[in-house]
Amino acid sequence: MIELETTIETDEGSMGTFVVRPDGEGPSPVVLFLMDAPGKRPLLHDMARRIASHGYYVLLPNLYYRMTPEFELDFSSRESFKRMTELMYRVGNNMAVRDAAALLDYAQCDPRASSDRVGCVGYCMSGPFAICVAAEHTDRVRAAASIYGTRMAVDRDDSPHLRLAAIDGEIYVACAEYDDYAPPEMVDRFEAAMVESGVRGRLERYPGTHHGFAFNDRGAYDESAAERHWVALLDLFARNLEPERI
Repeated sequence: MIELETTIETDEGSMGTFVVRPDGEGPSPVVLFLMDAPGKRPLLHDMARRIASHGYYVLLPNLYYRMTPEFELDFSSRESFKRMTELMYRVGNNMAVRDAAALLDYAQCDPRASSDRVGCVGYCMSGPFAICVAAEHTDRVRAAASIYGTRMAVDRDDSPHLRLAAIDGEIYVACAEYDDYAPPEMVDRFEAAMVESGVRGRLERYPGTHHGFAFNDRGAYDESAAERHWVALLDLFARNLEPERI
């Protein structure tokens, strides 16, 4: 595979982005991989490589670029957790939608990327971002996944559950059974909105899991659940994006 670190200029700053894609000329379908709150870090780079190995052109941006050129949580530091909290609450759905537009513009300029076949995945704080990106860029985003996404159904005009009817693609929503950041009543509210909207896709609850189960740098890591999410995610992309096999 080919990979590089690049900077994508937006109207709001310079967005550092990890790009990884298959060898060859492509074009390969694009996947926007939106980071969780602990930041763009080696674990996410490895996950992006795993997606790319299935035939995708993957873009992993630093969504905190408006405030800092880089951030990686030190799980042992209270000060680092405090900084993460400050950063995460300064990034919202509408910002992520604008960032996705810049990422898609970048991909459109690369003949090795097929920017009209796009998938999007978000974890934790970026779960709602993935849904909003699918609703805003519905002409290009054919598949979107939220993995234990937070703030999926809240009392705000830009809440993801209010935008489901605008989505033409397929969505997949994976939820932990025990999750203080996405409690059962929020999951139920989002699922009801899915049914009412008629959006294509499904919501799954992962029994016995906690928030963060897909990341092996967290105490909540659950290997079996993590692999289950990989099967579902890659199947979602394969059905909707039609990658070339590599």
